[in-house]
Amino acid sequence: MTQYDYVVIGAGSAGCVVANRLTEDGETTVLLLEAGSPDTKPEIHIPTHWTQLWGTEVDWAYFTEEEPYLNGRKIYCPRGKVLGGSSSINAMIYIRGNRYDFNHWQELGNPGWSYQDVLPYFKKSENQQRGASQFHGVDGPLNVADAVAPSLVSQRFVEAAVATGYDRNPDFNGAIQDGAGIFQLTFKEGKRQSTAVAFLHPILHRPNLITQTGALVTRLLFEGTRTVGVEYLHNGTIHQSFVNQEVILSAGAFDSPKLLMLSGIGNAEDLRTLGISPVVDLPGVGQNLQDHLYVSVAYLATQDVQPAPTSNIGEAGLFLHTEKKLDAAPNLQFHFGPVLWVQPEFARTGSGFFIAPCLLHPQSRGSVSLRSSSPKDSPRIRMNYLQSEEDLQVLVEGIKISRTLAHSGAFDEFLGEEVAPGVNVTSDEDIKAYIRQACDTIYHPVGTCKMGTDPMAVVDPELRVHGVEGLRVVDASIMPTLTTGNTNAPTIMIGEKAADLIKAAGRVSYQGLELTKL
Repeated sequence: MTQYDYVVIGAGSAGCVVANRLTEDGETTVLLLEAGSPDTKPEIHIPTHWTQLWGTEVDWAYFTEEEPYLNGRKIYCPRGKVLGGSSSINAMIYIRGNRYDFNHWQELGNPGWSYQDVLPYFKKSENQQRGASQFHGVDGPLNVADAVAPSLVSQRFVEAAVATGYDRNPDFNGAIQDGAGIFQLTFKEGKRQSTAVAFLHPILHRPNLITQTGALVTRLLFEGTRTVGVEYLHNGTIHQSFVNQEVILSAGAFDSPKLLMLSGIGNAEDLRTLGISPVVDLPGVGQNLQDHLYVSVAYLATQDVQPAPTSNIGEAGLFLHTEKKLDAAPNLQFHFGPVLWVQPEFARTGSGFFIAPCLLHPQSRGSVSLRSSSPKDSPRIRMNYLQSEEDLQVLVEGIKISRTLAHSGAFDEFLGEEVAPGVNVTSDEDIKAYIRQACDTIYHPVGTCKMGTDPMAVVDPELRVHGVEGLRVVDASIMPTLTTGNTNAPTIMIGEKAADLIKAAGRVSYQGLELTKL
């Protein structure tokens, strides 16, 4: 038996941050458990190689169930199973979200999560290559930098957007998010800056931090409704570790609810059906699943536009509103890159580029549930993509805008045949059929342990799980609604803010113990 002040489950985008910040105090002991391997696979650190990691030993390689609104397709959902989690296999795009996102979280009953509240935590993490400003920090572990050699065709995408009437935006994380520009990336000197590289590698020498890879947590341990430790499988042997303070669950939008349910926290009736004794009836666990969905409009190029080795593939972007609404975030994000990013049935040989509109604020909601009571079984993921007709209509508009951008004149020296969806796909009904056939996840699942105080909330505004003591969830699953853009940066912010909340609670607890001794 081992005992620590804290056990952190999952060394991903949030877990590495929490482990770093908690062990800044040399008296605080932390066990960091990661089901995957060390991040030694060379492809992890080469920007262009992130898609080569899919389906390998560093990927959970989840699939959804058959999606009823996508012609019954099962959608592949890569998730990092490695130190750094999905920050070790993502496209490294650094987008914080829109100030409206966080103000909306606060309006939903989560004080302390407004934009002004969370901005200091974004800045705390960041080492911004461009220097410090009102919106950016330079003292953090996470290097945020401009792309080294974005392709000429990606630069033309920005020109196309400006020619079409959109603003040029050099900083999507500054005062205004709308407009077009080249994405900033979490990388340094041409190599990926995962949270493992930025937050974990520099502190592995700390004697108060134990990091264990290959450790699959099988259940949380309780005394009544107090979380006292964890049970995990390592090298075929079951181990138990106990905590003096708290267990921090940072396993992500699929695996955090899975572990809660395996441990008896969830819909009590569903748990009993699987032979799991409920600890607390919390029906919101696994509900409220949201994800960003994109569809590709792709063209052959009349000259070579291959990306540089430092490219993240999705080099340029555009944020816009299809409807002008006051106090609202953009509802479409476009990713652009110098490759033919299409579904296999549209694949062609030769050079090309894609424009991919992404639905930022879907109305559709899915769920995560248990397949069985075995920790080794993957969770059952139902996204319900395009359940809402409104979601589908926004993507129809996205395809029309993509074509307008492609034919703006900025691409004239590159523009070849449209290979997806193809020039014959013109009516709204045909475009909708193409979207159902070809749309895909852009890998941003959130929301399954949502923060709030309503009956379907899983954690409170301090990320403590309702109905139990000594347990928090700290990852993208706590987001009540999706942020406007790529989700890695806000997940890191959640880790930073949570670490301060945990430290503050720990000090109160420690002082209480001292008073008891007196």
